[in-house]
Order: sequence, then C-alpha cells, then structure tokens
Amino acid sequence: MATANPETRYSQREVIDLLKIEDPKIRGVFLNGGIETRFLTLPPRDGNGDYRIESQGELLAKHRQHGIRTGAEAIRKCLAELGRAPRDIGYLVAVTTTGFLTPGFSALLINELGMSPHTARLDVVGMGCNAGLNGLNAVASWSAAHPGELAILACSESCSAAYVFDGTMRTAVVNSLFGDGAAALAVCTDGADEPGPDDARTDGAAAAPLPELLSQRSYMITKAVDAMRYDWDEDAGKFSFYLDKEVPYEVGAHVEIVVDRLLIEQGLRRKDIAHWIVHSGGKKVIDAVKINLGLTAHDLRHTVSVMRDYGNLSSGSFLFSYRRLLAERIVRPGDYAVFMTMGPGSQIETALLRFR
Repeated sequence: MATANPETRYSQREVIDLLKIEDPKIRGVFLNGGIETRFLTLPPRDGNGDYRIESQGELLAKHRQHGIRTGAEAIRKCLAELGRAPRDIGYLVAVTTTGFLTPGFSALLINELGMSPHTARLDVVGMGCNAGLNGLNAVASWSAAHPGELAILACSESCSAAYVFDGTMRTAVVNSLFGDGAAALAVCTDGADEPGPDDARTDGAAAAPLPELLSQRSYMITKAVDAMRYDWDEDAGKFSFYLDKEVPYEVGAHVEIVVDRLLIEQGLRRKDIAHWIVHSGGKKVIDAVKINLGLTAHDLRHTVSVMRDYGNLSSGSFLFSYRRLLAERIVRPGDYAVFMTMGPGSQIETALLRFR
C-alpha cells in the first residue's frame, strides 16, 4: 500500500492566522483537538491578498483536480512497491466523499493512469469516513471471485473542497479537523499471478508477513442517522458537513457490540489482537473507543499520530495508520489485527486480519 498528499502543509496555528480567525472559542477548537499539522489546499486570494469564499463550482473543481492527482500518485507508488504496472489492475474501487462527479473517480483514474479499458470498477461515494472498509469489502469479494488478479482500493479525499467559512461553530469544528490525502491498497487472492511474500517489502527490507482478511462486520447506530452528514446549506449556498457533539458518545456506546461479534465468530477475544488500526476520527472519538474497548495508548499510537500529523483524512485515515504499523516492522506471522472505521449513518465498520 502507499499514501499521497498535496504539496501544501500547514500547522493549525498557521491556518487560523492565515484565515484571520479571531474568535477565541474557534481558535481553541483548532488548537486543542490533538492536531498539529494538516495537508490542505486553501482558497485563492482576492485583490487585497485575503482568502476569498469559493463557489460550489470551484470547490467541486478542487475536489476533482486534487483528488485525482493524489489518488493517482498513491496508486503509482503502491504499484511500484509490487513491481507492477497500471495495466495489471483488474479491478479498481475508488472511494471519496468530498465531491460528486459523474463519471466518478474510478473512470477518471483509469483514464489518468492508462489502465486497461477492460478494468472493472466501482465508485463508493458519499459514505464518509467509514467508507474505506466498505470499499475493502467490495475489493475482497471481487478478488475471491478472480484469484490471481490484482485489485486496488483507492481512497482519495480533498477535504478542503468541503469547507465552508461562515464563522459558525458548526463549520469551525469541521474546518479544524479534516485534511487532504489519498491511500491505495493492493489486494489479491491466492492464484498463479498473485504477489507472493517476496513482493511484500517495506523500504527494501526483508519480506514482511502478508495480511489475510478473515472477516468484516458492520453496525449502524440507527437512532443517530443524522449525527454526521454532508448536505445542502441553504444559508451558505453550498454543501456543508455537520458533526453532532454526541457522535463520540454514540460511537463509544456501541463499538463493543460490533467488535465483540467480529471476534467471537472467530473464537477470539480482545486480548488476542496484537494490532489495532482505528480511524483518526477526532480526539473525543478516539478516547471513546479507547475507554469502551479497554485499549491502551500504545494500541492507538498510530491512530493518534496520524491525526496529529494529518488530521482526519476521512475514508483513507485507517490506511495511513496501517502504513505506520508496517513501517515499524514488528508484525509477526500469526498476529491478528483489527481495522475499524466510523462515519455517517452512523456506521461502525470492522475487519479482522491475520498475518502469515
């Protein structure tokens, strides 16, 4: 797997100074959320040198331009690690939430990278931060039906294209949290042409264990269906993201239900899990997951560090954390890992993996 980000990176303090945010409560939201830096594409400047308000059309153009660029870069880097080419891809699942296009990112990425016109594709759009694991479910199902063929999951989010600057606390929470980035994951089921263990390398090191996807389980908190949403803001005249303050508590109250089901079906308990890869959804969400699952700061070190360095990257956040786990080179054959993402619905997605 591989990741990519835009060229421009800012500290939280730089963002509030550049955008001339003076409200002390909003400044506090930016500075006290556990985030130090993010990759962002700020609005263009007006004649006075100030950042101006972008139209919905300009935001959509930003989504397309930067989403395709970082998505393509992540896929290229992912393929390079395997010694494969874009035309080797049999199936592409493109995940995004920060804009709506037809044709979607899957078609645009196939065209951008020069993939085979026979490449099967799927767009997962509008599902939010949990969508990376929804996309993985589709990739795994296709791979099981096409052994030996290469599939790619690409999560590409230009969260800068979803920002509204109206001075309200609602939009301030969103603007302080999300960052831009993309991640690509290669998946293959046993077959003659599959990437073997010798292909799973990190920075030229010796072969690393390969993860095997054992199971995925979902849980929707139906009473909180509107707690996270991206819908039309009539006052702003554009789409706007909304996060209810109760989201961390709802996630915390229900996370045990889906995790325990995922593990019990495989005859496992939480103490059997060596690696926890949890979505960097925000400081309060991470704390809620930690407390309710009885996890340690060490268990969530990558979740916290990704949020610190990138902010919430929406659907691709968990893959950035997974990349950091792989870079540690501590995974051993027989280790179990849990992937967990949370997003609109309100939805909790989980996956169980075993390394071999």
